[in-house]
Order: sequence, then structure tokens, then C-alpha cells
Amino acid sequence: MDAEIPAGGVVVVIDVIRAFTTAAVAFERGVTEIACAPSLEVGRGLRRLHPDRLLVGEANGLKPADFDFGNSPFEMSTAQVDGRRLIQATSNGTLGLARCPDPAALLAMSARNVAATARWIVSHHAGRPRTIVCTGRTAEDWACARHLGDLLDGSAPGRADLVAGIMDGAAEHADDYARLPASQRADISRDLRFCCDVDGSEFAMVGEVRKDHVVLTKVPC
Repeated sequence: MDAEIPAGGVVVVIDVIRAFTTAAVAFERGVTEIACAPSLEVGRGLRRLHPDRLLVGEANGLKPADFDFGNSPFEMSTAQVDGRRLIQATSNGTLGLARCPDPAALLAMSARNVAATARWIVSHHAGRPRTIVCTGRTAEDWACARHLGDLLDGSAPGRADLVAGIMDGAAEHADDYARLPASQRADISRDLRFCCDVDGSEFAMVGEVRKDHVVLTKVPC
């Protein structure tokens, strides 16, 4: 995520474990839009401006005490959020969206909506240059990027390879957390089945760049 992102192209920002899997599940639960903030502070500022919105996210993998929900698709899968608007702030995914100041199109993606994202790009911006941004350094985002690239190139990549990449990434996360004190470890075990549900969501998550955040909306594909 360190390279400069060129302006004027289609940008796809990937966070499989867990930001954009959580966002996809939130849209499935009836959320109408998600304001993605580049930091906890910006997220809290948006909440002060819009106190009716729910605050979702994490710091070092864990839910801040003043947030309504953590960065967990499992938790979101039972949340009563139909018709609500969310504010999401995470360490990688929402920060990655903020690094795209002038795209022709900006999309958030996880494995849950990879095929829908490919269909949206082909339908709306087939000939335009594209940049795929992996917000993390673990295997799952790179596997999802390869899968999307294959779809856009017209091939039919196997879901099993993508799921294997996600599980490899989960193992890397587990190794990282194992080095921390128990109180600082995020438990992602219940989230993995949502992260591995390839194409479980048949919509793209399209972003609109605002002054200090990006607003995602659900676009069926």
C-alpha cells in the first residue's frame, strides 16, 4: 500500500480480513451507506456530526470502547442495522480508501464480492487503467487481487485457490497475534467463514470521495 496511486483510473482497495468483509455483511444486513474514515479520530469526528450513525471498526484489531461494533463480520451478521448508516474506521482498509484522491472510480472489495466487483468494472470502465491496492501485507489480500485480475482478464479462477490464500493469511495473522499479550490479541476465528465466502455478496461497494472520508454504497451487479 506504499506506492503512489495514479489519478484518473479505476482503483480497487482490498481488505479481506476483515474491513471490507464486515462492510459487505453490513450491506447485506440492510445498511444504506458506510462512511469510511482514515483514522479513529476522523471517525469519531463524523460521529459527533452525525450522532445517529453507528461507529464500527478497530484499533490494533480490537474494538475501541466507544465504538458500537468491532471490525467483525461475525458480529455484524446478527446486528440490527437495517436502514442505518455506518461510520467505519480501521487500520488498513478504510485508510487505504483515503489514499485515492482522484480516481475515475473507487471500489472496496473482499472475497465476498470479488466477482460482482469485476462485473461492475467491466460494465462501467472496461477500457480504463486500473490499480488494485492490497491494504495488508498478508496472503489473503494478494490472493484476492490475483483472483480479481484473472476475472478481469477473462479467465475463470478457482475459488479453492482464493480460499487457500485467505486461510494462509489467517495463519499469518494468528502468528502475529501470538506474539502479543493475551489481552491484545484479536480473535478472528468466528470471522473466517465470512471472509472465505467467495462471492457471497452480489454487489459492488462503490466509493464517493469526500473531503476527509469515502462514502461506500451498495450497487447490485
